[in-house]
Amino acid sequence: MAKKKIQKTNAIRLLEQKKIPYTEREFEVTDEHTDAVSVAHALGQKEEEIFKTLVTLGNKTGPVVVAIPGNHELDLKKLAKVSGNKKMEMLPLKDLEQTTGYIRGGCSPVGMKKLYPTYFDQSALEHDSIHVSAGKRGVQMSVAPQALAQLVRGEFHDLIV
Repeated sequence: MAKKKIQKTNAIRLLEQKKIPYTEREFEVTDEHTDAVSVAHALGQKEEEIFKTLVTLGNKTGPVVVAIPGNHELDLKKLAKVSGNKKMEMLPLKDLEQTTGYIRGGCSPVGMKKLYPTYFDQSALEHDSIHVSAGKRGVQMSVAPQALAQLVRGEFHDLIV
């Protein structure tokens, strides 16, 4: 039986365009299980290897993209300091698709409408590859963290509580 072909997303197209090695994995999506920990269990991966993409708003920079391990919480004060903002808040969910082009549960740090300042938790460097959304609910891509950060001009910092 032929393997089902996964529809390419903007994130996957960008990785291929820049010749960045990746693997993609698909999983069953339900409305109750859109968080990164559920994704880790669905894929049989360690929770700390699944990085959730969060979009925040800085009082000086506007939108800021963050990727942190799925089993941790973002420290907004740490993010404010490294991003040059005095105050950070989460982007309202109602503004996510208009700002990024992605929906909740399918937001990738790669391929947004604009290239926003992007930060990865430094724990990403402990892994050969991390799993992030491929830009569609139910599809993850595994990529070397350094290659991912280089693509989006991202930086690594301590960002978790």
